[in-house]
Amino acid sequence: MSKLNIGIILGSTRQGRVSPQVGEWVKKIADQRGDANYEVVDIADYKLPLLGEADASEQAAAWNAKLANLDGFVFIVQEYNHSITGALKNALDYAREAWNNKAAGIVSYGSVGGARAAEHLRTILGELSVADVRIHTALSLFTDFENAMDYEKETVFKPADLHLVNLNGMLDQVLAWSGALKTLRS
Repeated sequence: MSKLNIGIILGSTRQGRVSPQVGEWVKKIADQRGDANYEVVDIADYKLPLLGEADASEQAAAWNAKLANLDGFVFIVQEYNHSITGALKNALDYAREAWNNKAAGIVSYGSVGGARAAEHLRTILGELSVADVRIHTALSLFTDFENAMDYEKETVFKPADLHLVNLNGMLDQVLAWSGALKTLRS
């Protein structure tokens, strides 16, 4: 059986975001495993306008084509006002069938590890027929990032090694579920 394709979805588009740092960390750890094809998928690259506000048929087609080629996902989710970013919600809404019958894991961050954003994302994923896995990597702004609360300085991601257990456990579950769900899409 060929390797599964897993997209690491960056859930923020704002200037100065740290999701690319977190996404690259996930990809580095995942690539060392050698058990799937992992790629970072940056929603900012698709320049999706707010759903319904402009003609986005070209952007939506490219976004859906990318998602259709993936067997599962790892969402990099930052907590904004106790939820996910508007950009991530918008990107989720631009696709429907491309999400269906796939698995997803979550790596979140925020003042309480992004737990509230992760829970909101789980609710949305259920509606999109995405099986979210139980193990979840929750990063703290206070211990896993330098300068996260100092808006005058660049934030630097420095994860504690203890997160590797949850990250690898989550990846194990994403691959198991993605492989099982692929049979439904065949």
